[in-house]
Amino acid sequence: MLEKIDDLLIEVQNFQSSAKDEIEQFRLKFNGKKGIMNDFYDSLKQIPNEQKKDFGQKINVLRNAVNEKLEDLKSSSESKIILEKEDLTRPGFPLELGSRHPINLVKNRIIEIFKSIGFAVADGPEIEDDWHNFTALNLPEYHPARDMQDTFFIEQNPDVLLRTHTSSVQIRHMENNEPPMRILSPGRVFRNEAVSSRSHCIFHQIEGLYIDENVSFADLKQTIQFFTTELFGKSKIRMRPSYFPFTEPSAEVDVYWGLNSETDYRITKGTGWLEIMGCGMVDPAVLNNVNIDSDKFSGYAFGMGIERIVMLLYQMSDIRMFFENDKRMLEQFKSL
Repeated sequence: MLEKIDDLLIEVQNFQSSAKDEIEQFRLKFNGKKGIMNDFYDSLKQIPNEQKKDFGQKINVLRNAVNEKLEDLKSSSESKIILEKEDLTRPGFPLELGSRHPINLVKNRIIEIFKSIGFAVADGPEIEDDWHNFTALNLPEYHPARDMQDTFFIEQNPDVLLRTHTSSVQIRHMENNEPPMRILSPGRVFRNEAVSSRSHCIFHQIEGLYIDENVSFADLKQTIQFFTTELFGKSKIRMRPSYFPFTEPSAEVDVYWGLNSETDYRITKGTGWLEIMGCGMVDPAVLNNVNIDSDKFSGYAFGMGIERIVMLLYQMSDIRMFFENDKRMLEQFKSL
């Protein structure tokens, strides 16, 4: 019986075929219901006990050899069918390359500019509480942003909301770190606004914060001067007095865009000046709220909407395009 198994092993090893019928006959011969393997298993009962171990091992060797041979024959047969159907001289299918979203392109460029002068990136949650989004930033209870018509509140008592600015990240950073600090906080923000070509209920901000001893408004101006020159190639800026609850004094920043084309006239309303961000010196009340000594430390903060910068750089007229996932628009940025 053992010699018969050895002969069958040689037969299995020598068997070669690419014909489906022949391979199926081979399978049935060994693994079919009335095949050789089942005959061996049935005859195992009649083998003397002292020979059962050797006989069983031999059967397992034969079974594994049959199964491996069937797998090899199946693989080679399928490969042959594919090769017969395919024209191997035909060029391969091109791989479609993706592209970075224009918001990410500009965000990364802004981060790169500020990193070159020592700013680090900080992150925080998009779902915020009242303290980090409003109270710590010196926003009084009667401020319009606390109205549900202006802000997406998830629940009240206590108030939980979608953050309206990334200034909340600055508060969290100041609570957990000691000055000096120089950070950027980019991210999505949410405001309950009607969606139109110029506004959206979702947009992206990038805000900056610098806290140290003897920080002055002159430091803020020179930082913004450097930024506008690096990003826009335009170094002429002006600062108009403004109001923000968390900075004092506060200012709006305009960059001189020029009047070189019809588009320039349209986007600057004929003035040549274009508003790009808000800024100011951090209000001492904000520093005191996060346990930073306002008598020893001072600082500045600034913030801008990334979509607005993108629309300026790429001459885009509709903010809704950033959220529609239109591949025709996104494919324009493949080479950037």
